[in-house]
Amino acid sequence: MAAKTPYEVPTEMREFAERSVEQARKAFDGFIGAAHKAVDTAHGSAETARFNTQDAARKAISYAETNVAAAFDLAQKLVQSKDLTEVMTHQSEFMKAQMAALQTQFKEIGAAAQEVAAKAAETVTKAAKPK
Repeated sequence: MAAKTPYEVPTEMREFAERSVEQARKAFDGFIGAAHKAVDTAHGSAETARFNTQDAARKAISYAETNVAAAFDLAQKLVQSKDLTEVMTHQSEFMKAQMAALQTQFKEIGAAAQEVAAKAAETVTKAAKPK
């Protein structure tokens, strides 16, 4: 029986395999780098969202305090009113003032929401840009 010669991998094939492995390693390293960046960006976005949520809660509490104080002021005026005409005057003034306050509050909330959306879009855009 004739002795079999061991199979040797041609040099070109070995070099090709080594280059392929190196390219795969670089691709994987790039993927891992992008994953780390995405996690960091998500963390930053979560911190921004948390801050914006706290800010919105503070504003809501401030608005509630202002609105309740106005209602107590109205109640005090109503109790001290001498006649129905005075009651209606106080009620009318309160309604006008409250409508103006609510308009301002809604504008502020809308502006804050737009700012949050713009920051979120900016964060996403930055994260999506290749370097």
